[in-house]
Amino acid sequence: MKAGWTGLGQTTSPEQRTSADPWAGGAWQYSDETSRAAPAANAAATRPLAADGAAAPAAGDGWSRYVAAGSAGTAGSPAAGTGAPAVPLTPADGAGHRRPPKKRRGLATLGILVLALGAGAAGGLVAESLDDDDGSRPGTVTVLGADPAGLVERPPESIAGVAASVLPSVVSVSVADAGGSGFVISEDGYVITNNHVIATAGEGGIELALFDGRRLEAELVGTSPSYDIAVLRVDADDLQPVVFGDSRSVAVGDPVVAIGSPLGLDATVTSGIVSALERPVTAGGEDDQSYINALQTDAAINPGNSGGPLVDSSGRVIGVNSAIASLGMGEQAGSIGLGFAIPIEQVQRTAQQLIADGEAVYPVMGVLLDNGFVGTGARVAEDGTNGPGVTPGGPADEVGIASGDVVVEVDGEQVRTPAELIVRLRAHQPGDEITVVVDRDGEELEFTLTLGSAVG
Repeated sequence: MKAGWTGLGQTTSPEQRTSADPWAGGAWQYSDETSRAAPAANAAATRPLAADGAAAPAAGDGWSRYVAAGSAGTAGSPAAGTGAPAVPLTPADGAGHRRPPKKRRGLATLGILVLALGAGAAGGLVAESLDDDDGSRPGTVTVLGADPAGLVERPPESIAGVAASVLPSVVSVSVADAGGSGFVISEDGYVITNNHVIATAGEGGIELALFDGRRLEAELVGTSPSYDIAVLRVDADDLQPVVFGDSRSVAVGDPVVAIGSPLGLDATVTSGIVSALERPVTAGGEDDQSYINALQTDAAINPGNSGGPLVDSSGRVIGVNSAIASLGMGEQAGSIGLGFAIPIEQVQRTAQQLIADGEAVYPVMGVLLDNGFVGTGARVAEDGTNGPGVTPGGPADEVGIASGDVVVEVDGEQVRTPAELIVRLRAHQPGDEITVVVDRDGEELEFTLTLGSAVG
């Protein structure tokens, strides 16, 4: 494959996957039975040994247990039901003499463990012990580590916070031999994706995998190959739509997050920055090319991300991920930090047309371009087998643009290639008025024309 721009279709359908956090903390359970009377002196004579060889205290003899909910117990806690044989801990009566009980400091048999449950306790778990003397020398033991429950929430503006707000609106798109991503734009089932994601859909139809686990058949509402946009609809009225942002207010260096199903791995989140604005990008095949005045990002975008949202630091959608640059080193390239998204303003206009009319229009100036031209600019083709260079009665014809003219500027922006001219034109809408500068035999001429329209 030659170096160039490639679309991001996914060759395998995404599958449902589930995962479970092997350890999510758990609630602590605390019991305190120190108010019981002290056990008889020989009560420990037949206690079973715990798993670690320590004498297991009898139930209710003043031990306090800290056990994660659902776990079998914690290291060092009294074992129960181990089946260990009873082992005498003191000689039988008359076999010797007993020493008088010795006072101990620290955790006495009748001590009490106090658990600090405050949400903001900086020291984590704190256990206090009561002496069996006058308590003049209290001791503390600090167990390091914070309460895992305090780690659940993230600030809304963090990447985790943005992902949590957007993920419920992102879907995986599956067709017969391809796949990609999409996102919900209305509660009643409208979904946006790329045209190239669903272009191969045949009788097998289109299936969407929602974030909540549902898999629904989707109806194709309409497509726009010119802008690489497609609108789908599913039979549901409880969906969570995205919030649209404003790509025109984005600056180079702003943080962004890309969400989708690269290589079928649904609900994948990557982050980066806006690397460039208004980057002219051509995607698709010869018969189905899209021209995008794109946002460029270094957020990892891979095959399968196509159709997914690119969002800003507030979780608002500013673009639709559509293409990546490749080095031509394989049949299907991966991310090299050069990804491109269709600005959301263009996506909204196109989607509204598809929902209302089933088709979308794009602006034209009424000329055929010479792709063999090697100079700077876009040259208007001569009349030939492909048709006239200037469409009779079209916008360019009406203002006097002729075959052989080289377009070098549109609205004050330089034009270097034919593709760049098309991208700049399609950033407008039919009916917009633009200023065009052409080079005619070394002389620059300026024209003002009103753009026409075509369906596609």
